[in-house]
This record gives sequence, C-alpha cells and structure tokens, in this order.
Amino acid sequence: MPLLSDIARRKKIDWFLRPLPKLAAILEIGSGSGWVGEWLRTNGWTNYRGIDIVPPADIVGDVREWRALGLAPDSFDAIVAFEVVEHVDCFDACWNLLRPGGQLLLTSPLPSMDWACKLLEAVGLNQKRTSPHDHLIDFREVPRFRAVEIKVVAGMSQWGRFVKPAG
Repeated sequence: MPLLSDIARRKKIDWFLRPLPKLAAILEIGSGSGWVGEWLRTNGWTNYRGIDIVPPADIVGDVREWRALGLAPDSFDAIVAFEVVEHVDCFDACWNLLRPGGQLLLTSPLPSMDWACKLLEAVGLNQKRTSPHDHLIDFREVPRFRAVEIKVVAGMSQWGRFVKPAG
C-alpha cells in the first residue's frame, strides 16, 4: 500500500470509525478492498455492510439502485463513503438510506487540489484512482445534509461528518 494511503487509513480509523457506536447499522459505499469492514468487524462492530460495484463486497451493485438491491429506506445509522463522492453523485441514495439523525462520513480530494492527487498517484505515494473524478464537490456545498465538522487534511483532502436532520 502506498505510504500516504496507509497514513490516511490510520487517521480515518481514529477520526471516523472509532467514535461510531458498536451497535450502529453501518453501510460503506465503495467498500473496495474491504479494509473498513475488516477493521470494524475485527474491533467489535457487528452490523456492517459494504457495497461496491465489483466483488468482494457484501452487496455487489450500484448504491443508486438501493431498492433493487434489497436495501430499505431509513435503515442505517451511519454511511461511510471514503473517496467515493468524487466518482459518483450518491447523495440522494445516502439521504434515503440514512435514518433521521444518521451520520454521513465522507472523504474526497479538495476540488482545487485534484491535480496534486494525480501527481502523488503518478509517483506511487497515493493509491491510484479507479475512475475519473467527474463529481468533485466542495464539502461546504453538500446538498441536504447538515455539516457537523469539515476539515482539510494535508492541504489536499477534505473530510466531513454530516448528519441527516431529524424531522
């Protein structure tokens, strides 16, 4: 694993995952290699499901087709989408799948710094992207959800905790 990706993974565990209640129903969009689910399950979380368009994933398919995949509305306490929303606009699906008061946990490149991410990928310091970043968004503009905390990491990435307002 590229050095910067490994460092980011450890920081994501501390900032996003450790604070989640052990009994939370968690959906990860873009579960990829499965590291989030593996970490959660190894550390005592029992209600995790990962979705991705390719195996290995607990659910194989496009989250935007959540009904056809057998997912129910308002059924998750937290949705994790690390390095996903720049690839696909899935905010409506997240809104529909989260319970009121549920958390949306996001990471994505800062739109203005995507060029630097490409450079780090080219020299092997960062994980290579799996598809184009056609949907880059500034987290201050995330639709419908209320931002709880947004921070810039290493001058290139944005991390955000959002909540689906109750009522």
